[in-house]
Amino acid sequence: MENEDKKPLSLPENAYRELKEGESYKPILSPEKNYPEVTVWSVSIGLLMTIIFSAAAAYLGLKVGQVFEAAIPIAILAVGLSSAFKKKGALGQNVIIQSIGACSGVIVAGAIFTLPAIYILGLDVNFTQMFLSSLLGGVLGILFLIPFRKYFVKEMHGKYPFPEATATTQVLVSGESGGEGAKTLLISGLVGGLYDFAVATFGTWAETVTTTVTHWGAVVADKAKLVLKLNTGAAVLGLGYIIGLKYAFIICCGSFLVWLVIIPLMNLIWGGDVVDFMGSGITESIGQMSPDMIFKTYARHIGIGGIATAGIIGIIKSFGVIKSAVGLAVNEFSKKGSTKEESVIRTERDLSMKTVVFGIIIALLAIFAYFAFGGVVDNIWQALIGLVIVAVISFLFTTVAANAIAIVGSNPVSGMTIMTLIITALVLVAAGLKGNTGMVAAMVIGGVVCTALSTAGGFITDLKIGYWIGTTPAKQETWKFLGVLVAAATVGGVMIILNKTYGFTGDNALVAPQANAMAAVIQPMMNGGNAPWLLYGIGAAIAILLTVFKVPALAFCLGMFIPIDLNLPLLVGGAIAWFVGNMSKNKEVNAARQEKGTLIASGFIAGGALMGVVSAILKFADVDWYMTSWCEHYGEAIAILPFALIIVYMICAAMKVDKK
Repeated sequence: MENEDKKPLSLPENAYRELKEGESYKPILSPEKNYPEVTVWSVSIGLLMTIIFSAAAAYLGLKVGQVFEAAIPIAILAVGLSSAFKKKGALGQNVIIQSIGACSGVIVAGAIFTLPAIYILGLDVNFTQMFLSSLLGGVLGILFLIPFRKYFVKEMHGKYPFPEATATTQVLVSGESGGEGAKTLLISGLVGGLYDFAVATFGTWAETVTTTVTHWGAVVADKAKLVLKLNTGAAVLGLGYIIGLKYAFIICCGSFLVWLVIIPLMNLIWGGDVVDFMGSGITESIGQMSPDMIFKTYARHIGIGGIATAGIIGIIKSFGVIKSAVGLAVNEFSKKGSTKEESVIRTERDLSMKTVVFGIIIALLAIFAYFAFGGVVDNIWQALIGLVIVAVISFLFTTVAANAIAIVGSNPVSGMTIMTLIITALVLVAAGLKGNTGMVAAMVIGGVVCTALSTAGGFITDLKIGYWIGTTPAKQETWKFLGVLVAAATVGGVMIILNKTYGFTGDNALVAPQANAMAAVIQPMMNGGNAPWLLYGIGAAIAILLTVFKVPALAFCLGMFIPIDLNLPLLVGGAIAWFVGNMSKNKEVNAARQEKGTLIASGFIAGGALMGVVSAILKFADVDWYMTSWCEHYGEAIAILPFALIIVYMICAAMKVDKK
């Protein structure tokens, strides 16, 4: 920043709310000026972060099934390194570092949810296949999202909470400016980080509290399959604060429907029966299963059907936006629509639509060549079918992935990938591709789609950060491709090493839970089994009813798909946000408290994310400090107390503002 900007930086007052008629948002970095963004420093550090976090995220994701979000830890490290090396004009460069580095998490998610399933099925996949699957999917995700950037980050300004983008932006801005905001972020980051680290690393108290901790709760869970679960993490609580009460409540209503109505109802109707919708060899009756097992085996598929249908409804509703994006591309190819880049202000400058369209064509041709000549399918016809599946699903569901990230900061990419695998399996079987070859083909095609949707969803976060701060979108878009290339190469190499070192099946193997779920879906279908169409149909019907009654269907269905223990703390965080922002009769005081609460929540998320990385490194080094016996006996009993204390801290710290 220039010397004229000596006062502490902060986002404008209208950064998080809807704009009034005639009002515009002015970012921190003036659109009329140029600032350092793409430099040797920012690109080099961004790529270094990509390599480190791709390796760490791949290991943790295959170990526990959750890919930690890399954007926030990378932002923290970017700020720290820029400060340590006294870099001038660091804010714009830090956005580029974060944007390139964040490729790690999205590419890892796309790869580890699908490709290890090939090993699990007893088949083989080589480095080139994994690399190309991740690279081509990532490139396609970026290209498909660019035409929708303005809609999500500008036209929908203030209508979506963008929780992860909010936290990351607060880290970048507070780190650059210092002052009271940086102090608040640092303290809350330490509190939230140490809190989550104590749980994850030492097991000082249980990470999740369930109603089964009491005798009556255990009886009700066993007999009626009725259970409630609450994650006690600081990061998830902070996420709920930023999401806000409205969306948190809708998400939780989806969870309540599944866990308090559908699962107990399934037990009442089919309790004594062995129900196998997919022909996958289930031997337990529903009455013998725990509520968790019923959710994973059956009820979760209702959420998948709901997400898919809500996505299709969203696509239909967004037809005008899609039409506008396509029209923009067509116009740019005509002389009438040609516009000089210089006439577009810096903060609105995307890659030209000509570049995007040609890029999509080249990417699709490369995908076709990969499918046809890379040992994925048997013939050209099947390669063409695979290409159509990838192109149609990736393009249409790009907006769904971006919507999900904008609302809850979590991409339901695994649910959409399962739906993709089912569609792919049905079509490939009809085209004569079955058995082992069919399973490999379905997984690779699913991997490309999964990576495309994961990348598109994650990239909307980067672009929103850039919009709030005032960087140049075209620069983020351009250098994102390099980040995807490096992340794809890293993930492919790491996955081969992990398979040789640990394996994904057998004793002491990496469990790869998401990939196991994908394998469980695809194997019976390629061997004559079925998909759980009844469950998908129930989810679809729910999504349609929600739309009729004007309830946001995607948010509700996300709640049906995401485990309830991760949704309940969102409701608690949303309630805190409402309380903090409504307790004073003075609107200015409420706004100040709300803003400070957002900083605290961002600190919780940032601290939790950073310490999650530290915890992952310790696990990778086989350092085991977890007090298993203590946690098993006392963990749940005492967990509510520290959770209550951190809630009190959050409220008290947020309410403590100067009443001017």
